[in-house]
Amino acid sequence: MSFLARANKKGVRAGAAVVASAAAVAATAWGVAALVGPGGPAASQQNVARPGDPGHGDDGRPGQQPQGIPEGIAHASESGGNAVNITIDDGPDPRWTPKVLDVLRRHDVKATFCMVGPQAKAHPDLVKKVVAAGHRLCDHTMNHDTAMDKKPVAYQEQQILEAKKLIEEAAGSGAKVEYYRAPGGAFTPDSRRIAALHGMRPLGWNVDTKDFDKPGTAAIVNAVKREIGNGPTVLFHDGGGNRAQTVDALDQVLSWLKEQGRPTGFPVRTAPDAPDAPEAADARDTSAAPAAP
Repeated sequence: MSFLARANKKGVRAGAAVVASAAAVAATAWGVAALVGPGGPAASQQNVARPGDPGHGDDGRPGQQPQGIPEGIAHASESGGNAVNITIDDGPDPRWTPKVLDVLRRHDVKATFCMVGPQAKAHPDLVKKVVAAGHRLCDHTMNHDTAMDKKPVAYQEQQILEAKKLIEEAAGSGAKVEYYRAPGGAFTPDSRRIAALHGMRPLGWNVDTKDFDKPGTAAIVNAVKREIGNGPTVLFHDGGGNRAQTVDALDQVLSWLKEQGRPTGFPVRTAPDAPDAPEAADARDTSAAPAAP
């Protein structure tokens, strides 16, 4: 081989080495940029569902995600017409959840129970009773943080997915959490996206009974009668304190709904909500209206 040929060969090898080195530096820089933003570590941007993402399973591995779960906040009823959705928040509670279940059983009504993760873990027998009675499960986060819409995305994701895991473990038998309700309506586009990616429809409400504040049984019942025109999803609580007024009011409300010829059902999951459905006070990412607990 001539001197010129040897020189050219060395030049090609050197050029290739420079290109490889540059590529490695660029890859390193991209990795750092992806992990550290102007405000420090950007863990809040990791594992967040994006439109078109293939997604990961609940165990973190790539996998098929539930299809057809909209990210929009649901209010409508699967049963359509003038059906009403009864939703029960903040439990399960060993004293009040059984009483709520008893009222629902006597009226032959199915409801959606929005459970707090640690409560479900502490009372798996109640979660199983809810499922066995034909009611549906809803994720109401780990800590019921009504300011979670102001927190990093990583925090929102942890609150949602850890609660989902605890509720489903408590339920057993392959039962699934089918909805996600943000505490106090503290929804964000990211929390809705995370919920939908993991098979949970974001769930709002139209009628806030204010039962959490214990205004009196009559006031709770009157709130339903006054606000039912806003839409079909009604908010009650079985956790967070003495719920005696709620139990009595729920009994009266279900009797009244029957008198009005209004059946009960479950909130929509896969179908989009009606385009003209009124926005509930809980849609914080689209409304500045005050929210209920």
